[in-house]
Amino acid sequence: MTRSFRGFLMLTGLLILATLTAWIASPGFTAEEQHTVTPVEEVTFQPGPPTLPEGAQIAVLLGHPAEEGAFVIRFKFPAGFEVPPHRHSKEEHLTVLSGRFGMSTGEVLDKTGVTPLMPGGFVRIPAGHPHFAWAEEVTVVQLNGMGPFDIIYVDEADDPRIN
Repeated sequence: MTRSFRGFLMLTGLLILATLTAWIASPGFTAEEQHTVTPVEEVTFQPGPPTLPEGAQIAVLLGHPAEEGAFVIRFKFPAGFEVPPHRHSKEEHLTVLSGRFGMSTGEVLDKTGVTPLMPGGFVRIPAGHPHFAWAEEVTVVQLNGMGPFDIIYVDEADDPRIN
């Protein structure tokens, strides 16, 4: 390797390092862009949001689902819990952590032929796609998405905020 090529590599490395340092130190680099660790004993469930039927519990792990940006939340549902057909304005990524969770598409809650997911199962629901869900036993799911997160019920009468 020639001396001039080594010099070029060193200069390039220094420029990259300076750029990264400036980027990390910039005001736009927030705590949410930093390494985050949440031990399981710090995951605290609260009563669920008013957009879901009674009985749901929620734990917010990252971000805020009602605001712009990425969020990670967990829901805990009691056995027999159902979420009537609904849509979201943004894509939804859901992973089953424990229990048995059924989820299917359509504007009518019809569990016929649907096999509930076991822990580790994953579902991606595109924005605007009608779907419904239920828990066969006490179930915890993790939802990753981009806020603001909303829920628009297919039948307005199913919306717990109205009833």
